[in-house]
Order: sequence, then C-alpha cells, then structure tokens
Amino acid sequence: MDRTSIRLGGVDLSSTVMNASGPHSAEKGEILELSARHSGAIVFKSCNVAGLEAPDNLKNRGVEHFATLARELGTRGKPIVASVVGNSDEELVQVAATLDRAGVKILELNLADDYVQNSIAPFASIERLKAIVGRVRGEVGCVLAVKVPPKLALEPSAVADLFKLSRVAIAVCANDLAKDAEIDPASATAKGARRTLSQVHAFYQASDGGLDVVAVGGINGGRDAYIAHLCGARAVQVGSALIKEGAGALGRIDRELDSMLAADGKTSVNDIVGRVRFAG
Repeated sequence: MDRTSIRLGGVDLSSTVMNASGPHSAEKGEILELSARHSGAIVFKSCNVAGLEAPDNLKNRGVEHFATLARELGTRGKPIVASVVGNSDEELVQVAATLDRAGVKILELNLADDYVQNSIAPFASIERLKAIVGRVRGEVGCVLAVKVPPKLALEPSAVADLFKLSRVAIAVCANDLAKDAEIDPASATAKGARRTLSQVHAFYQASDGGLDVVAVGGINGGRDAYIAHLCGARAVQVGSALIKEGAGALGRIDRELDSMLAADGKTSVNDIVGRVRFAG
C-alpha cells in the first residue's frame, strides 16, 4: 500500500507497521510466517550472545540463530530490524557486530529492558549513555536505533541531542498517551492546551527533525497507528494485537491505516507525521 510506505532511518519500508520485538519473532517458523503475511519490516526478538532461558520476555537462541535468519531473509530482500541486549558493554558490541555482518538493515539497541538496565545502567547519565552508544556505533555500519525506557530520568532533549551527535538515526519510544488525551484524527486536533502528549511526541519535538521516532505500545488498530503518526512517529511496532490475533494483525492494522489516510484525502503517511495541533 503506497500510502503507508515510509523511509525510516534512510531505509525504504513498504509499510509503517511492523511487529514489536518479542511476540512471534524468536523461532524460524514464526518469523517466516510474519515475513510471508506482511510486506513490511520484520523485527527479531532481542538476543544476546549465547541465548537466554530467563527472563521469559528475552528467551532466545542466541545471536548466531538470528544472524542465520537475517542472511536467509536478506536474500529475499526483506528488511530486518535486529534487536540487541547484553549484560555488559562488550556483549552489546559483539552481538551488534555479528548482526551487522549478517546484513540487517537496522540494529535496535534494546536499552529499555530491565535486564539491560540492571546490568549496565545505560541511562544512569548522559556520559554513560554516550559511552555505550559510541562503542556500538564505532563497530557497526548499519542504521542504528535505540529503544528508550518508558520511565526516563534524563531529559528527552539531552538524549535526542546525544543520539544525533552519535549518528543514531531512530529512537524507539513509548506510545504512552495520557488516558485523558482526546485526539481527533480527521482534524489532527488534540483537545486542550499545547502540551507533550507521549514519549513519542516528546522525542519528535526534541529532535527537531533530526531523529526518526518509532512508537511501541498501544497499537491495536489503524486509528491507534494514525494517532501515533500525528504525534511524530514514522513507524509503529505492534505487540499485544500480534499475540491475540497472530501474524494477520499487522496486515489488518496496515489496511485500516491506509483506509483512514484515503478517507482523509492523504496520499502518504508522510502527510500526517507530527501534524497534531491543539484546540486550546
């Protein structure tokens, strides 16, 4: 669907919709099903060097398993987003470099997970974050994304500035709209005074166009995706709906988003990214 195609971090994607790292993204069979059912990018489950049995959300077979899958899917022209975790700076670098050599298009440093935060404290300070991101950036050539924890002690503007200086192209942020947020997609209007609507919105504003933002969380339908785009997301990651419905959820959300764009007279999702305005 041309209306929902996007350029993310310089990588052309046929859809703004992709799976979130975790659901249906660990085993070869389920990854191949995702690939067959949806034309957009595939996000691998976060992996480390040797694999993990716990915590359950990070259970994986290790980086070589995903590197093999990346090479296989790469020959089919499938855009791959590989997600990286580790319990040391050295492990993050090793995993990232292995996946980079396997030909992934985008590397997502999953610095948001408790496993990583408790091990290496990447957001303890700007200096600490700079050291970790800088080491990885120095070892890989592909597009780099960083997943930000929903509860961020650092100022989004400071983190966004660091990302831009460190050649991080993408910030993966929480789609944590306040429960009382009222946004009308058709008019792109949020009820109330101007304010920050979500972490996605905060990073979109803070980066001043220098970062692409991906929204993760709460994307259950095309309307959710549309609103996330209005708040500044260039792509969205789907988790819960994928667990409930299976691989078909991605195509459904893509079709719903496409229909809303068409109904509003938009020729491209680019027409709505960051266009939310305020009624108050």
